[in-house]
Amino acid sequence: MAAEIGLPGIPRVDTTALEQALSSAVSGEVRFDEASRGAYATDSSNYRQVPIAVVVPHTPEDGATAIRTCRAHDAPVLPRGGGTSLGGQCVNVAVVIDWTKYCDSLLSVDPHERTCVVEPGIVLDDLNRALAEHGLRFGPQPSTHSHCSLGGMIGNNSCGASAQRYGKTVDNIRRLEVLTYGGLRCWLGPLTESELESTIAGGGEIGRLHQELRDLRDRYRAEIQASYPDIPRRVSGYNLDSLLRPDGIDAAGLLAGSEGTLATVLRAELELVPTVPYKALVVLGYDDIVTAADAVPGVLAESDPLIFEAVGPELVHFIREEGLFEDSLELLPEGSGWLFVQTGGESVEQADEGVNRLLAGLGKSRDDHDVAVSDDPAREERMLKAREAGLAATADPPDIPESWPGWEDSAVPPKRLGDYLRDLLGLFDEFGYERPALYGHFGHGCLHVRIPFRLKSGPGVATYRSFVERAADLVTSYGGSLSGEHGDGQARGELLVRMFGTEMVRAFGELKEIFDPGNRMNPGKVVAPYRVDENLRLGSEYRPWHPDTFLGYPDDQADFHQGVMRCVGIGNCRSSTGGVMCPSYRATGEEKHSTRGRARLLFEMMRGNEDSPVTNGWRSEAVLESLDLCLSCKGCKSDCPTGVDMATYKAEFLAQHYRHRLRPAAHYSLGWMPALAQVARFAPQLVNTVLHTPGIAAVGKRIAGVTPHREAPEFARHGFREQWLGRGSAEPSPGDANAVVLWPDTFTNHFEPHIARAAVRVLEAAGFRVAVPTEPVCCGLTWISTGQLGVAGRVLRRTLRVLRPWLEAGTPVVGIEPSCTAVFRSDTRDLFPHDEEAARARAHFVTLAEALTDHAPKDLEPSARGAEALVQTHCHQHAVLGFTADRTIMRRAGLLPEVLDSGCCGLAGNFGFERGHYEVSMACAEHALLPALRNTGTDELVLADGFSCRTQIAHGSRHRARHLAEVLDPATELLR
Repeated sequence: MAAEIGLPGIPRVDTTALEQALSSAVSGEVRFDEASRGAYATDSSNYRQVPIAVVVPHTPEDGATAIRTCRAHDAPVLPRGGGTSLGGQCVNVAVVIDWTKYCDSLLSVDPHERTCVVEPGIVLDDLNRALAEHGLRFGPQPSTHSHCSLGGMIGNNSCGASAQRYGKTVDNIRRLEVLTYGGLRCWLGPLTESELESTIAGGGEIGRLHQELRDLRDRYRAEIQASYPDIPRRVSGYNLDSLLRPDGIDAAGLLAGSEGTLATVLRAELELVPTVPYKALVVLGYDDIVTAADAVPGVLAESDPLIFEAVGPELVHFIREEGLFEDSLELLPEGSGWLFVQTGGESVEQADEGVNRLLAGLGKSRDDHDVAVSDDPAREERMLKAREAGLAATADPPDIPESWPGWEDSAVPPKRLGDYLRDLLGLFDEFGYERPALYGHFGHGCLHVRIPFRLKSGPGVATYRSFVERAADLVTSYGGSLSGEHGDGQARGELLVRMFGTEMVRAFGELKEIFDPGNRMNPGKVVAPYRVDENLRLGSEYRPWHPDTFLGYPDDQADFHQGVMRCVGIGNCRSSTGGVMCPSYRATGEEKHSTRGRARLLFEMMRGNEDSPVTNGWRSEAVLESLDLCLSCKGCKSDCPTGVDMATYKAEFLAQHYRHRLRPAAHYSLGWMPALAQVARFAPQLVNTVLHTPGIAAVGKRIAGVTPHREAPEFARHGFREQWLGRGSAEPSPGDANAVVLWPDTFTNHFEPHIARAAVRVLEAAGFRVAVPTEPVCCGLTWISTGQLGVAGRVLRRTLRVLRPWLEAGTPVVGIEPSCTAVFRSDTRDLFPHDEEAARARAHFVTLAEALTDHAPKDLEPSARGAEALVQTHCHQHAVLGFTADRTIMRRAGLLPEVLDSGCCGLAGNFGFERGHYEVSMACAEHALLPALRNTGTDELVLADGFSCRTQIAHGSRHRARHLAEVLDPATELLR
């Protein structure tokens, strides 16, 4: 790494001296390593700037110490929250202060005053969960609510759908504790004129600050009043209008939306609102999205909505084509443009009355074909998924080129929205941009859209620049704002003069001079901004590496780089609850151990930018470190809105990284476990004795690269295939009626053959005739997860040859281990994208539950009859196979399942057995699974179809988890 790093107009920073100083002064984490710098080089925007370093403070005071240290070394600073900005405000050549790992506390709540005090790193959903017991919440709720931080919301002046009722973040702040680069630390908030004068008279730095703010206000009062549009969603520019309160100023409101360019927020006192207990939703259909926009004023005249959103037909098309929340589309009424209006109240009747009043005012009824109404929360949530899918569905849409932010967030007066859309669509046509999907917060006149800018060529970048300049002039002519909630950053900073004029931009510069005269706080954003076509993540000089790969990437134009580019920085992988993605981030709180962070490092590895901190390609130790804690759970494959598949990327990277090199010991001991199990079957008791003898076992684990904290599973005295071959009964032939093949996966075959026997009895009770392969077979999973893809391919080829007669006959193959079944349903496509035999395997491999629901000659007799069960879903089943059939079978069996929303169990095949992974593995289990088990009696039923899940449950609790086959088995008395 170079000893010095700098920005235009800012002295170069001696990074060696800075690193030493920060490491000595800061108790938190100080990182100058290439992995951290690469992971923080981009946000969700079109821009990329590699930071000088990343500091993760333990406390706000620790963060203040870091900033003072940066000042001593003249280093720029960038305070950062969730890193989801779409304008480039979260990237810079600066020391990034990431508040989200440790500074995430709710410090106090005053239910009577409806206020709370928080640290900047607290996530909005976590805050609202903590406030729920008081019947309160923070009003604004952007679509990133599961992972955006309050500090980031303040810096960006975030809004979201709920801003329709509660306003922007600036409207919900009481006071801010801030630190300027110069060292002034104080609480700022609203002051009456007399309080302002008293503060000025008190002198000192705080007096000087307020005097200069008062003087700035007085100099520019007329210009502020004339230049700021009177619309609900003006987020562009500094909030100089906060200096024009009827009696005094609001310095906290002034700082909201300043994007870290003026000061750092250390703590915030927020104003809260009561939760609305009952809600109702009406969806109105129109001929097109412009007609829907024309209807906005009429809807507002007849209602006071909680939210007021819109969805256009292109977005619906993209959602359907990409398979995102398709069930939400079934609930839409007739039309080709839709308005979503939610009302609320203290009762169902009050919420419904809001809907009825709106429909009556519009001359409509609930029975109209272009009206859909719901007061059922679950149904409403499904209906709103169509709107919430906007960013994901438009990132890489079908039928048009890649789409990008850049003009994704403009806002106009709601009464002029229809005309603005007509002119904007005309501008798209003029510039030759395929018509993108329009959606947004229409009740506030705010439009969201991603546009197919060609950002990889010189002419494309030039056209992009011309377009945003024309669009800025257009929205200004309508009395609108460049940004309605995403802020300016670099995407719109240069365009502010077109909206506000030179006098106001000069005032912005003077405000910056008051707070940050040296231009060290997030420089180049808002004031003296970079050009809109500068620091592009791609750009005309972007020339990425397109290496040959082991896997085919059939959904990404057979290109590993294109797969990596799926990540657009949405950040859902940083959520703390719900779904599977991303267990390693939830365990560590580390950006580089999130799906997004890993994708960013792989992007840097592709060497498309000359200043990339990742320089060694497939041999990169930084990328290896980041991927090491990836559990290969495949959660991102289903939970990431853009379908990032990090398990596949990890397998590819490991294959390339260790090509012609010695691998870690665990890759041999655990990766080759199926082959070792074939050897162990000749003397399983002897092997078990060796694996569990103290001393010998410890040495063996050390040699094998296995953690000393886990016991090896015991091999069965007789494997399932061995038992089956000794059965001597006639088997069906390929093509026979009601025939199925039971897949003897390695885990069930060698460790838990009783589950396979139970599965046979269940299948036979359902009228199937069961066959089992007579030759040893394997799906290759352990070789895939350790990146031994050449071996995995050969193993799978042999397996497909063994299964060929059955697959050609269309006989279902029933898998009882979810991870192995998922290989045939998913990984075979990556390994053999053009192989018809692999395609047949994908089509005919089914789970036990799917065999019973979709293929069984007869129904099973109910076996559970009201029994309750705690159910842990295997993460591969969640991501690839689905769980709908399992729920159906459980219901038919009379079982009452409580399906945990617990994410990955943490063992994840070989991951939890490998040395160095135990703590993360158990932290994943402690996220939800183990606490749920501690609240479950040992005599209560626990279901887990995955071998890894059952092993983790046995290791971390007193429970013995059962497979679904054991519960359904007619020969057992498990639930009778």
